[in-house]
Amino acid sequence: MRYADDMSQGAASGPVPPTREGGEQGSSRRSFIRSTSAGVTSVALGVGVAAAAGPAADAAESRRPATARRAAVPLAVTPACSGHETPESIEGPLFKPDSPARGDLITPGIRGVRLDLSGVVYDTACKPLPETLIEFWQCDENGDYDTSGFSLRGHQYTDSRGAYLLRTIIPRDYWGRWGQRAPHIHTQVQASGGPVLVTQLYFPDDTQAYGRDFAALNAADRLLNRACTINLTGPADGCYTGTFNFVITTKV
Repeated sequence: MRYADDMSQGAASGPVPPTREGGEQGSSRRSFIRSTSAGVTSVALGVGVAAAAGPAADAAESRRPATARRAAVPLAVTPACSGHETPESIEGPLFKPDSPARGDLITPGIRGVRLDLSGVVYDTACKPLPETLIEFWQCDENGDYDTSGFSLRGHQYTDSRGAYLLRTIIPRDYWGRWGQRAPHIHTQVQASGGPVLVTQLYFPDDTQAYGRDFAALNAADRLLNRACTINLTGPADGCYTGTFNFVITTKV
């Protein structure tokens, strides 16, 4: 069966701890992630780099004024690593262990606005973290989560440069225990032997999908943290491209 997140849990009865949403204890989450990480190889992810222009171009560049050379350097898609940990959020009641090891969630039957999401996982010293486990789960274009199977659920490991790549769709908003939730992607991130970061990724106000007003949805969601907003470009050919870099601690 498929349910909207939180709908089957009843009304909230009081303040909720900042990192729990379904009464689930942190020890069970840590034991799942550590058990699933054993014996799974890392996922090789492609991250493009610019090619050198050649000796002639280098010589021409060196003769240009310093200000001109600085202006010619392309701006980063996302800000450089700040060293500040990515804010945590509630897990939600619909996390499922034993998700497939995959970075492509576009399985047969999945419909919706395409999203290619990539980024790097850093520690608080801004060092990239290879072999970091990242778990993703989300609702579909109708606001439903798959609770009987593993549609739009999966985990992967960062490559040798700490990079990840996720192919999925933009989720829709839905009504749940905490009112109307803005579109978001649930995420868990953990370096080997380190604590688990549980968070949610959100979308910019000008996102266009399913005829929904993302600005109004974001403003009304009391759980939303703007620091966890995906940097989004597009759409191009019906697909958005997004980036988000995680910063996590590696010490328990």
